[in-house]
Amino acid sequence: MLMRKVPGFVPASPWGLRLPQKFLFLLFLSGLVTLCFGALFLLPNSSRLKRLFLAPRTQQPGLEAVAQVAGHPLTREQESPPNPAPAAPAPGEDDPRSQASPRRRKGWLRRTRPTGPREEATAARGSGATALRPQEGSIPSTFDFNAFRSRLRHPVLGTRADKSKEPQSLVQSQREKIKEMMQFAWQSYKRYAMGKNELRPLTRDGYEGNMFGGLSGATVIDSLDTLYLMELKEEFQEAKAWVEESFHLNVSGEASLFEVNIRYIGGLLSAFYLTGEEVFRIKAIKLGEKLLPAFDTPTGIPKGVVNFKSGSNRSWGWAMAGSSSILAEFGSLHLEFLHLTQLSGNQVFAEKVRNIRKVLRDIDKPFGLYPNFLSPVSGNWMQHHVSVGGLGDSFYEYLIKSWLMSAKTDMEAKDMYYEALEAIETHLLNVSPGGLTYIAEWRGGILDHKMGHLACFSGGMIALGAEDAKEEKRAHYRELAAQITKTCHESYARSDTKLGPEAFWFNSGREAVATQTSESYYILRPEVVESYMYLWRQTHDPIYREWGWEVVMALEKYCRTEAGFSGIQDVYSKVPDHDNKQQTFFLAETLKYLYLLFSEDDMLSLEDWVFNTEAHPLPVSRSDSSGRGGA
Repeated sequence: MLMRKVPGFVPASPWGLRLPQKFLFLLFLSGLVTLCFGALFLLPNSSRLKRLFLAPRTQQPGLEAVAQVAGHPLTREQESPPNPAPAAPAPGEDDPRSQASPRRRKGWLRRTRPTGPREEATAARGSGATALRPQEGSIPSTFDFNAFRSRLRHPVLGTRADKSKEPQSLVQSQREKIKEMMQFAWQSYKRYAMGKNELRPLTRDGYEGNMFGGLSGATVIDSLDTLYLMELKEEFQEAKAWVEESFHLNVSGEASLFEVNIRYIGGLLSAFYLTGEEVFRIKAIKLGEKLLPAFDTPTGIPKGVVNFKSGSNRSWGWAMAGSSSILAEFGSLHLEFLHLTQLSGNQVFAEKVRNIRKVLRDIDKPFGLYPNFLSPVSGNWMQHHVSVGGLGDSFYEYLIKSWLMSAKTDMEAKDMYYEALEAIETHLLNVSPGGLTYIAEWRGGILDHKMGHLACFSGGMIALGAEDAKEEKRAHYRELAAQITKTCHESYARSDTKLGPEAFWFNSGREAVATQTSESYYILRPEVVESYMYLWRQTHDPIYREWGWEVVMALEKYCRTEAGFSGIQDVYSKVPDHDNKQQTFFLAETLKYLYLLFSEDDMLSLEDWVFNTEAHPLPVSRSDSSGRGGA
């Protein structure tokens, strides 16, 4: 040891190398070892070698929580596979097993990238729910898309005839015209407003609005299933690519719970069920998580506005001075939220809407009626205003459709629907001196003898539910549906443009007409043609196609501009004053219902599908191929 400290003395190594030489040799050896180990991890197809050196990855807490909520353990088979089974090809796509194009690869990378921790934290905060924590951007699912498609009783697009072998019929020509209108509306939007929420055709630009909390592309999401249905293949691929590459959820504004649910979540869910494309399922679930803070109230009745940044909620300022939730808003979540649970395995979505159902079932109802305003704090009605039009409408629609969507197993929804319909018929239904049947609005026992355009969906709703009514009431409900739909047609026929006003009255000797200019506008609404479609499918009376074609011609004459379709300010003026807005629901609903009106009954068959209140088709929940069982 002493000799080591003597300057200049360097003992020989066992290999005959001096100390500096040995140091260089060890440095070279360590570099070689590092290079070899790096190759194991960086070269392609090295995952098997990694497992020799790395401990197995621990299960992410979020996935374990999803499995617990769903009521079953998470096994390896339930994890999202790296290469999932190919889904049914969308219109215009080749076999999904073929080599993806650069655009598809770019979209895939976006689909597998998490949206961000802020978004996940927002969904978890305030909802009390277990947040889904996707692994590498995916959300595990036990939903079997191929099994689902095999349970459908009819092809999604109906039985396809060989168009080259049959002559062009009048109905086919009419259907092609409606398809051309959709194509024109989409191309105008794409050219002047792609990615914005709506097109302004007169100024040829886009409009964002403030209903969606910073979300963009409402027209894209609302159009997906209509483009698919009409086999506009190139346009569908454009819309899908935008969702993959540009539809971001890391937004921070205030959003309408109702509008985001029926337009965005409804549109994404239907796009998934039609195509099997995972991007639609994942985006729908993540967006659903962002809505959960709206339910953070003492009663579980959600407030109408949710803040995506803070996770806070509030009621609309105009709803009883900000103290009330709106029946049509919190009552129109059931269909979409049950499907979110089915596709995610997270029971929180279903629990939220089942709680709403329980509150409404147990609360006292004046004369069996459901007022439009309910306190989310106390659970009490705030005002006895009842309407089957705005503020109330789609609540009733979702009761009968919940029954149908459950493969007729949701007896609670069925009973609540028919009880409500009887109360409406007893207290709100009227017949004018001119013989027109209408549903008035009720204010604490006093009737407003008017009917809104929004209430004109009720003809179709009553027709849809007639089959499952008590036997002695079925014919009555079919006739009632026809009479209400006839009244709504009269509101169109009695205008100069043959388009209906926002509201029409029955008083002072005037029937089915607006009495003030503030109610004389038409904003491309779908409710009347929606009822035409349902009545056509039930009766095949040609009058409904005749009335539908009148609407097509009026839209072309008064609402079509050089750069899209626009609403008009006054249906009683033949010189149109356009409102400069192509509503998203024009593409989602109005044109879709018109197209179905001139299609065969097995296209989106009512045996297999129900439409949400934005006309997005959602499948009937059958548990096996026999059609028995429910959601």
